[in-house]
Amino acid sequence: MKRTYQALVLAFLSSIAVGTYSCTGDFEEINTNKTKLTELDELGTENAFAAAQYRSIQASWQTFQSLFADLQSQYFANVAQNFSSDRNVMVGNWLNGAWSGFYGTAVPALIGVLENTGPGGKYANPGKFAIANIWKVYMYLPRTDYWGPIPYSQVGNGGPEVPYDSQEAIYKDFLTTLKTSADALQAFKGTKIFGTVDQIYAGDVDKWILFANTLRLRIAMRMSKVEPALAKTEAESAVAAGVFTTNAHDAFLAVNANSFNPMNQATAWNEFRMSAAMESVLKGYSDPRMSRYFAPVPGTSNFKGLRNGYTQGELGAPENNASATSNVADRFLPAVQNATPFAIMYASEAYFLRAEGALKGWAMGGTAKDFYEKGIETAFKQWGIADAAAISGYTNGTTTPIALNDMAKTPALSDIPVKFSADPAKQLEQIITQKWLANYPNGHEAWAEYRRTGYPKLYARINSDNPDSPKDAVVRRTPFVLGEQQTNAKAVTDAIVKLGGPDKSSTRLWWDKP
Repeated sequence: MKRTYQALVLAFLSSIAVGTYSCTGDFEEINTNKTKLTELDELGTENAFAAAQYRSIQASWQTFQSLFADLQSQYFANVAQNFSSDRNVMVGNWLNGAWSGFYGTAVPALIGVLENTGPGGKYANPGKFAIANIWKVYMYLPRTDYWGPIPYSQVGNGGPEVPYDSQEAIYKDFLTTLKTSADALQAFKGTKIFGTVDQIYAGDVDKWILFANTLRLRIAMRMSKVEPALAKTEAESAVAAGVFTTNAHDAFLAVNANSFNPMNQATAWNEFRMSAAMESVLKGYSDPRMSRYFAPVPGTSNFKGLRNGYTQGELGAPENNASATSNVADRFLPAVQNATPFAIMYASEAYFLRAEGALKGWAMGGTAKDFYEKGIETAFKQWGIADAAAISGYTNGTTTPIALNDMAKTPALSDIPVKFSADPAKQLEQIITQKWLANYPNGHEAWAEYRRTGYPKLYARINSDNPDSPKDAVVRRTPFVLGEQQTNAKAVTDAIVKLGGPDKSSTRLWWDKP
């Protein structure tokens, strides 16, 4: 991960037009030289921000999200017979690719922006600096939630090794960075910064402030078991400062002919299909989003998922074939990869976070029930379901997830209905289950919340080929990558100490407490 920014800069200046970012391939792997950052002119700095946004999503989507978090969260199940990560195998070359894709292309671009727009930078601009720092938190969050300690504060230090920060230090810096950045943007409210180069909000400062506060609420909730007092303070502060309240605030990464949606591209490869968990819940609740998320089995009107963790032989069974199970809906297919924006964060999540906070007795501005129901309403409207009767009928539904007539004779995923329970023991499960449904297809967030809460009550895998994470266990993290062990060995050794347990998939992260 020790790279120069010179190749990156030259690629930007030669191949990127204002407002668009085009994939330019991998950059040369050589030692870091931060002095080359000055080769970014002001336009190149803006385009580097576009690159940081796009590359942090696209460069490793398949090997980072699709082959791990999407399967661990059970949004999808694997149908590719030669793939083993759905059986809890920590496939080294995939994780190496995910790591290098992030640190090799997204991070150098972001550092270029921060160096040039920060205090003393050649193009110092507190507004741009604040927005770039907010995005920094977003792009690093799922990485620390995979590995725990990661290189963070000293990336680009120019030295022979790059130390890892503990997850506790990273999370606490996240909170400080988000609040400081949102506060700095107050001076720019009502204006646009970065303009169309910003592929999330086209420079809308007011929305970036809401994004920062909502992300701070998410992070505070994630650490609520390990740092309850700090989590409460930060969550209440974020809500008071203003979080997402409408789908007009939703964050999506814009796409075009040069910057395609990586999920849409990947669906052409027929690697994954609807999971049994999604089938049980969506059918049990008669959820109208099922047809927005998935497509019926070809030639039928039936939606069908499959269990996670089948062996190669079991995946060869006719009922588990890609043609016999539900693919994603049309909006996620390759034909519209240049038109379907990539989902970053939804307003519905803010309501479910506030509902959980209210359950804890935090000052969220309302009751858990009200926020839970508003979260469902907002999620439905985000997927184009605005009929009040349909929303009310679903919210007050008393049906439960169903058992499946599949080769595993799969039981119902849970016994909870949608209608908010009077039983506090069931309320958290309902909130997280609905957030799981609403956050689709954001697998890395769903997996993190499953590890934190144990909800929804996902199925045990049919098989596991990983002795550290048996079929009925939860994969808690991904091990440190081989490339780092070979080139940054001392830092990895120190990182294992900071992890607080062995470098295994069964070791809990800092925030992941029983």
